[in-house]
This record gives sequence, C-alpha cells and structure tokens, in this order.
Amino acid sequence: MQIWKNHTAAVQQIDVLLFDAFSGLCLANTIEPMRAANTLAGRTLYSWRLLTVDGAPATSSSGMSVAAHGALSGQSGDMLIAMPSYEFARHANETTRRALRAAAGRYSVLAGFDTGSWLLADAGLLNRRRATIHWEELERFGEAFPDVQTERARFVEEQDRVTCSGAQAAFDVMSHRIGARHGQALRLELATLFMSPDEGTPQDVPVARGRSVSRAIRLMQEHVEQPLPMGEIARQIGRSQKDLEARMKRELGAVPRAVYRRIRLLVARKLLKESDLPMAEVALRVGYQDASAMARAYKAEFGLRPSGERSG
Repeated sequence: MQIWKNHTAAVQQIDVLLFDAFSGLCLANTIEPMRAANTLAGRTLYSWRLLTVDGAPATSSSGMSVAAHGALSGQSGDMLIAMPSYEFARHANETTRRALRAAAGRYSVLAGFDTGSWLLADAGLLNRRRATIHWEELERFGEAFPDVQTERARFVEEQDRVTCSGAQAAFDVMSHRIGARHGQALRLELATLFMSPDEGTPQDVPVARGRSVSRAIRLMQEHVEQPLPMGEIARQIGRSQKDLEARMKRELGAVPRAVYRRIRLLVARKLLKESDLPMAEVALRVGYQDASAMARAYKAEFGLRPSGERSG
C-alpha cells in the first residue's frame, strides 16, 4: 500500500520571476523541495523555469549571476512566484506592474515570496486579499497598501494568491503545497530529507500538525531495526491504538502501520543506494527477518525490487 496520493496528477509548471538582489536562499528553498519531490516520487511532479521581466540574467544579493530561461512575456503555467528580496522598492515600477498584471491572466496562481508581496500589491493584485511579507516590512507594507489585509504569518494562501515572509518560509510554502497535492507522506519525506523540524511555533505549518502524531513518527524513526508494536507506540504517546490510527489517518492520509512501513523502507533504500551491505543485512537493519520479506514489501511500496536499486 503506497501512502502518497494523486499518482496521476499532471506535472505542475512553476515559474520564478527573479529580480536583481534576489535571495539565493529563498530561491533554493523554493526549487529544492520540488526537485526532491520528483526524486522521491521517481517521476516528474514539478517542472520550473527561472524568468526575468526582460529575459536578462539576474544577480543575487550575494553576487551570484543566474541565467534566465526567458522573459516573462508570453509564459504561462500553474504558479508564478515573484522574488525580488532585498531591493524590491526599485523594482516597483510601471514595467513590473504591467508585466505582473498581464501574467495574472496566464498563471493559475500568483505568489510573492519574501518581499515579492510588495510587487504584487503595487500591481493591484492583492487588493481585498489577506497577505504577508517579510516581517521587517510588515508595518510599511500595511501603510502603503491599505486595501490589502496584512497578516503577521509565515505564509498566507488566499484563493489564487500566495505570499510568504522570507527565505525559510519559502520552504514551508512549497512543502505544504506538495503535501496538499501529493499527500502528507511525501511531505514527511521532504522534512526528513532536509532535516526540517516537524514541530514549531503556532505560526509554522508542521509536517504533522498534532503533537501525538509527531511523537509517534519520532518513535518509528528511532525504532527501525527493532520495530515497536503499534500498541506500544500508542501507549508511549499516551493514546489508544484506535485514537492514534484515527489521528494519523486524518493528518497523513495513512494508517500508522503504512507510515511505519514506509519509514523503514526509506531507510532500506538509503542503505541500498549508499552502502554495499548484503541484502540480508539491509533487511535486518530495517526490521525484516529475511531479505525476501523485505523485497516483497519494497516492491509493493516503490514498484521495483531492492536489487533494482543497485543495477548498473
């Protein structure tokens, strides 16, 4: 039983509109979750392009020059993310306003990451909508655009508009949207891959929203070689097994045993790809008594036998 959803969803086209002095960290936190989602899924879920208003290269705040795939004019897709970052004020001009207004008719969703919200608001694209921006600019943003319902939040989704507060929040937005489209199990894998915390402040959007589910997942991750009975996991987090199953099904879209199995098999996949351990040893390290039992579970989960990870 695989615990991702939307296996046949169409590839999402996500474009990032860069401006000089953009944040390299914000760009990486936007692109890398999509790249990792494609890798973990074993197929293309997302494609992306880096655009500028005129098609010229953009230079980051740290002096990194990035070649654009093209100019914004004529491009279309599922989501356009405006990313000006540090020198946003000088990009708030008529050329940018016209470009963004035209793009609003060609993209399903418009987003402003970091200070990109300012450019969307300046183009009149956030009027009467909730939005956020980098918190250093929050007060000035509210004063400059009174028609925007400003919020102090890590990110805000409002119909076909998305805004976030900075480079770290960009990762939150992307992992949140990946989870909403392809299942919370994939989102959990992203958090594990990038060592992202699964709990945070009330303004964070954690992988597992409930403390009980987060604690159960940590217990699973800590007991891969000798898996705990599900009743014991429930006991240790102070819940009944039935209650844990209901909570995990609601939050992650899968029952605990399926989540646990996938966590163990992800460890197996890492060992297969990064070590020369015999198959029997890999099986033991992820809680299977023999390699054939692991192979059956592995094929059911990932669609290929463990030996396929080492072919070639």
